[in-house]
Amino acid sequence: MDIGNSSLVTEFILVGLTKYPEIQVPLFFLFLGIYIITVAGNLGLVTLIRLTSHLHTPMYYFLFNLSCIDLCYSSVITPKLLVNFLSKRNTISYAGCMTQLFFYCFFVNAECYVLTVMAYDRYVAICKPLLYKVTMSPQICSLMAVIVYLGAFIAAWAHTGCMLRLTFCDANTINHYMCDILPLLELSCTSTHINELVVLIIIGFDVGVPGLTVSVSYVFILSSILRISSTEGRSKAFSTCSSHIIVVSVFFGSGAFMYLHPSSVLSMNQKKVSTVFYTILVPMLNPLIYSFRNKEVKVALKRTLSRKIFF
Repeated sequence: MDIGNSSLVTEFILVGLTKYPEIQVPLFFLFLGIYIITVAGNLGLVTLIRLTSHLHTPMYYFLFNLSCIDLCYSSVITPKLLVNFLSKRNTISYAGCMTQLFFYCFFVNAECYVLTVMAYDRYVAICKPLLYKVTMSPQICSLMAVIVYLGAFIAAWAHTGCMLRLTFCDANTINHYMCDILPLLELSCTSTHINELVVLIIIGFDVGVPGLTVSVSYVFILSSILRISSTEGRSKAFSTCSSHIIVVSVFFGSGAFMYLHPSSVLSMNQKKVSTVFYTILVPMLNPLIYSFRNKEVKVALKRTLSRKIFF
């Protein structure tokens, strides 16, 4: 992908999260703390799954991928935001902006698709347990992972490729803390109809297909759980899904709040807060949710820590 195009703009100015200089330093330390927790949590979960043999199952294979995505996802956005809190002039080069846009689109789409695959995994585990090992074999899991990343690459390439064809003339101030699609389209001095169509198609697909897959999967899952006679059996079956339900609700809920409102309904500040939630807070919350609400992860963590302390 050729980043050098005919655009007259060589750099963009990022307005940032807030215009009030007196809260920039407190926000820096707040988001630095969030980033440290995000990196430690996701890196810890990746390491734990890698080192614990009884977590080498399809469910934790996809959780491993989710943590890797969250780690990279947060690192695309947060470090630049932290620098901007301490800088007098928040700029990003044209090439840097397009690169950030590409990786942002790649990881947000990958997260969307991985969460969808995880819902299917829970459906097979609970509704078709006798076929689970065959349906979710290592080969099929690897194929699903390839499809996830290939789909994310296609979506990111479509958004970024269409953005590269635009010309940016005099206006170069992005009313955001990152290079997002909609704020960039507002600055273009050429037609953005193709870009808007691509956004509509990809977001429609990302909302429609995963939303339908997750919804249908959990309808069947809940139906199967309710047919279990014992209270203990129902509780155990539901506990394997509860963490995923929370993560899906937080991710898709915050994304839908951002993109499914008419542009006139939300102010730019509300859009920024919503974007902060699913680009910075969600990657921090995911490992915490899976750590505190997942019995197998807690047991594996205790065993790992006890071995480290003992040795």
